[in-house]
Parts: sequence; C-alpha cells; structure tokens
Amino acid sequence: MNDEGLYGLARQVGAALDAAGWMLATAESCTGGGVAACVTDVAGSSAWFDRGFVTYSNEAKIDMLGVDPETLREHGAVSEATVREMVEGAVRLSWANIAVAVSGIAGPGGGSPDKPVGLVWFAWARDGRETVARCERFEGDRRAVRGQAVAVALRGVLDACGE
Repeated sequence: MNDEGLYGLARQVGAALDAAGWMLATAESCTGGGVAACVTDVAGSSAWFDRGFVTYSNEAKIDMLGVDPETLREHGAVSEATVREMVEGAVRLSWANIAVAVSGIAGPGGGSPDKPVGLVWFAWARDGRETVARCERFEGDRRAVRGQAVAVALRGVLDACGE
C-alpha cells in the first residue's frame, strides 16, 4: 500500500475512533513508530490518538510496557506472547481504549528458519474485550515489510472499532 493509501486508511481509523469517543495507543517495534506517524499525519488526530510506545529493544519492551523478561527469553521479541504483553501494557499505561502492538523482522537480515524476514506479529486490545493476536508473513524489502505491517495494524484497529 502506498503512502496515499495508508493516509486514507488512517483517516478512516480516525473517523471510527472519533465516532466511538475512543483513544488509540500504539506499541511498536519493527515499524519504529510508523503506525503512530501515519495516524498523526491526520489533522485533528489529537482528539483520538493518545500516545505511541516505540520499543525497539527488549529492554524498552520491559521498561516501557511491562513485558515480562521471561516471556522474551522463552518466546523472543517476535512472538504472540510478546505482542500480547506489549498491547496490554500499552492500554494499561495510557488513556487509550484501544491499542495495537507490532513486532517482527523487517530485514534484510535478522531472520532465521523459525522466524524468517517478513514475519510480523500483531495484537489488538480493547477495553473489556479479549486481546486478539495474529501473525503475517510479508514479501519485499525492509520498507515494503514495514509499510505492509502499518496497513495491517491500522486495518485491525478499524475492524476492532466496528465490533
């Protein structure tokens, strides 16, 4: 998805959050704040975007979001367990009603047979609902993987707003 498509998706997310009276928080690793940057490109986003946590290192995930060090040791940063703890920490440590977390391997290096380049885990949490997590595998270079991850993160927020 190109930048214009991401901007349109961010505008839809903003309209849905605004209509619900909700605030969004992001907890990002491989996207490096790309989700937060995308939504704050929308004028008036301060009405529905609370904050973003860019937690690239494991230490940041622990310090800023309360991810359990044992989770990281046992499952790694790119895992369902970790994104679940990231997103739940983002909701707990913000004024947000809904949050998204992203952790993956954008490449070109860093992949392994178990966790190849392009593997990205996502989680969405909403007040009073069970946390939802899912994994995607993207193709392309680092920029392409990150852009696709931002799009999936935003679509998930939009879907959660409609539930």
